[in-house]
Amino acid sequence: MDALLSAGLVLALIFLFLGLGVWIFVGLLAVSGISLALVAGMDIGRIGTIAANIVYRYSTTWELAAIPMFIWMGEIIFRTDISDRIFRGLTPFVNWLPGRLLHTNVLGCTLFAAVSGSSAATAATVGKITTSELSRRGYDQSLSLGSLAGAGSFGLLIPPSIVMIVYGILAEVSISRLFAAGVLPGIMIAVLFSSYIVLRAVIQPDIAPKADTRTDLRQFGRALVDLLPIMSLMVIVLGAIYSGVATPSEAAAVGVFGAIVITVCLRQFSLVMLIRTLLGAVVSSAMICSILIAAAFLSTAMGYLHIPTEIARTIGGWQLSPTMLIVVLTLFYLVLGLFLDGVSIIVMSLPITLPLALQAGIDPVWFGIFLIVTVELGQITPPVGFNLFILQSLTGQPVGRVAVYAFPFFILMLGAIALLVWFPEIALWLPGSLYD
Repeated sequence: MDALLSAGLVLALIFLFLGLGVWIFVGLLAVSGISLALVAGMDIGRIGTIAANIVYRYSTTWELAAIPMFIWMGEIIFRTDISDRIFRGLTPFVNWLPGRLLHTNVLGCTLFAAVSGSSAATAATVGKITTSELSRRGYDQSLSLGSLAGAGSFGLLIPPSIVMIVYGILAEVSISRLFAAGVLPGIMIAVLFSSYIVLRAVIQPDIAPKADTRTDLRQFGRALVDLLPIMSLMVIVLGAIYSGVATPSEAAAVGVFGAIVITVCLRQFSLVMLIRTLLGAVVSSAMICSILIAAAFLSTAMGYLHIPTEIARTIGGWQLSPTMLIVVLTLFYLVLGLFLDGVSIIVMSLPITLPLALQAGIDPVWFGIFLIVTVELGQITPPVGFNLFILQSLTGQPVGRVAVYAFPFFILMLGAIALLVWFPEIALWLPGSLYD
């Protein structure tokens, strides 16, 4: 069967199983097995052998150990008052900016993303404090919820990122390099968001109430104490990785230990809390790792069917420039983001899109950052925008209204993609400086 027809069959099967509401990892396994049987003519025994080899290979991948560790660290932080401390700690530092406490959404998500690795955890943890506080103090709701929806997606881009680990494993790219590559783009997008808030506040001063108190040195000192727990974890985890002292997996384990020590120091540690965080981490990790293994089986099946190489050859025949290829892929991922979560988008599409990028001479580390930013866009687009659902549960606002509030930040992230295309060194300079 022609490779393009095979690709159509695989895509149709994926949408069929997704439409039936089948668990994603079960659907991917089924699509892989059916495709190998119908198109490649393999018998059940050979398909089973291939699947068993892939399960064993990926289940024993050392890099995969980082995922449950980072999730567990995020769970521990989520169940403490660290998010309250972040809000209190940031307040004196943003009071002088136009828009004042609206910046706590952006800066709070930036700090929390640097230790959680999860978009959903970032949006939920920061949002549970800032949504009620900003509303109570009279801040503009559209800008409050919109900035939180956009900044909540930083958990995917700012290291340590679970999605980066997934991409690094599937693309066989250094996870440490990916982590380094995500730092400057993450800061750039945070600056874009805060700049937009400043601009809106200058044009419409009524979006934020006037400061009612002056900040003295004592308040700055208290703020630094409140920020100490989150900053300590950032230094421990990211410092261990970038200094070369620990691999991402080892740094994740150190981060869990550090999070537990911090909860003990804050007198918030209990056996019940530890068990709940462990159970939450097990559930989330099992879901992500099972999807990752099933996606590896799908990638192998597509390799047997020669789908990636044929599609790459076909699109390569269009003679698109690297920039035009990125434009096409951006549109492709925007469509996928309407229906799928970030991990699913990456594991389903990477066998096709990565060969295209490599053939066009695009650096795989840069492509990983580009891919993650496009996946971030899916977090704030209906009907399946997870950050929108989180804010709906926190505030009771309809998903559609939150999506409208988030639209300016959607446009800003598209602008960030353009900046990455024009200035690829934004993503490539730091990993080159650290590891070359």
